[in-house]
Amino acid sequence: MTPEELEQICQTEREAQAQITRRVNVCVAAGCLSCQSQGVKDALDKEITARGLEKRCQAKGVGCMGLCSEGPLVSTDSGVLYKNVAAGDAGEILDSLETKPVERLLCPTNTPFFQRQTKIVLENCGVIDPERIEDYIAASGYSALIYVLTELLPTQVIEQVVKSGLRGRGGAGYPTGLKWSTVLKASGTQKYVICNADEGDPGAFMDRSVLESDPHRVLEGMMIAAYAVGASEGYIYVRAEYPLAVKRIRIAIRQAERLGLLGSNISGTRFGFHVDVRLGAGAFVCGEETALITSIEGKRGTPRPRPPYPAQQGLNGEPTLINNVETFANIPPIIRNGGDWYAKIGTEKSKGTKVFALAGRVMNTGLVEVPMGITLREIVFEVGGGIPDGRGFKAVQTGGPSGGCIPAEFLDMPVDYESLARVGSIMGSGGMIVMDETSCMVDVAKFFMDFCMTESCGKCIPCRVGTYQMKQLLELITKRAATSQDVAQLEELCDLLKNTSLCGLGQSAPNPVLSTLRYFGEEYKAHVEAHKCPAGVCGNRVAE
Repeated sequence: MTPEELEQICQTEREAQAQITRRVNVCVAAGCLSCQSQGVKDALDKEITARGLEKRCQAKGVGCMGLCSEGPLVSTDSGVLYKNVAAGDAGEILDSLETKPVERLLCPTNTPFFQRQTKIVLENCGVIDPERIEDYIAASGYSALIYVLTELLPTQVIEQVVKSGLRGRGGAGYPTGLKWSTVLKASGTQKYVICNADEGDPGAFMDRSVLESDPHRVLEGMMIAAYAVGASEGYIYVRAEYPLAVKRIRIAIRQAERLGLLGSNISGTRFGFHVDVRLGAGAFVCGEETALITSIEGKRGTPRPRPPYPAQQGLNGEPTLINNVETFANIPPIIRNGGDWYAKIGTEKSKGTKVFALAGRVMNTGLVEVPMGITLREIVFEVGGGIPDGRGFKAVQTGGPSGGCIPAEFLDMPVDYESLARVGSIMGSGGMIVMDETSCMVDVAKFFMDFCMTESCGKCIPCRVGTYQMKQLLELITKRAATSQDVAQLEELCDLLKNTSLCGLGQSAPNPVLSTLRYFGEEYKAHVEAHKCPAGVCGNRVAE
């Protein structure tokens, strides 16, 4: 695949698309598919055929449009968005292309949910067909890869990533350019690039949606990374619970191989890259780098002590670069537009945008991408539309089981790595669960501790035994049968796990407990001293 050949495919596809004068896009990501959006697309296809409009009108399946709570979503080429669409609405929607929109299905797009977003990772979501490589190429896909292979040295690629200020979107926020530089400098006979798509946080669906909606973008980011660090083999580690994401990334790999964009001697250069998909069985601990590597090697997914870090000794003992889906998805636009362009977005230390999965007690649940530095209030009450049923806001939980619960007093805090860490939470991969006044924070802490206890691999005693003991203490508190000494012991266990566990699962497991003790201590006190649950979740009778 030469630059000229890629440009020819791009122009041919754009010309073919220009022949279609009217287009209807139907979301076929997992959220809308669960609401029967495939039936909507089939009905539109049938109606188009019945009217003899095949050469002028098209119903196209596209990726996630974001507002998952209103699916199935359908958009038209005139900028109209429809919500809660059913197969029986196909005729009216086609009629509306030549007349006025269908009022009863209209979904306003001039709202903060759409207007406050800055789409970089999600720029193609809801626009292109995720199962057609030509559609991706027509949207400037793979142009960054070809430019890198034909015009830049590996060090120049890394220089742009460093300039961008991009930090790993998997949770820790480690500088991406620095990690790439470490792998480039590491010595080894074989280097690997791994995409961590083992998204296990409750309420998180960012990586899944990107893989379902724009799989070629992730592949392109991986290939640019492989060229930059000197790798020739790669793996996408994705949990088996994401069958649609698995299907589409496999289709993308086959299509890229067919066009010579993946394989040996890409674009006539000596660079070659081969990638395979590895399915995870759903173990949360396999989201940790060393446990993920162990799983790919065919062993039980358990972590190992670090150092050495994967950048020096990773898969099969060789230097290995691991980034998550969102990190790789940021790479093509950074290369196309330059690192300085990306660095202008966000805050001084947290550059660019962040994709969040908004869930819980909020009006607009779905997938959003906002600039770093936006406040929690803006996300929850403007983008998210506020709390339903007129209830009051209580907390927002970020970072999944490794994060913390942030109370209303910090709603005006900017969302960036440093600010979240200061209040006892983390960015995580991007899950954001909103809670209203009906939530019991002790019960919330118990839920996440139960999750961590279940997902512990059991390799180290602090995590294996400590999470169980903490879960038992929280159970005692929610039954209103605990004493102040039990609360004190809970705090001691938090400190023990945080400082002695082997990997990030155990080290961060206490975060939901610590944050709820810190900001909602009166609820623990009410359970222990007054034998009551202020939210009424745990019941208000004294345990026998």
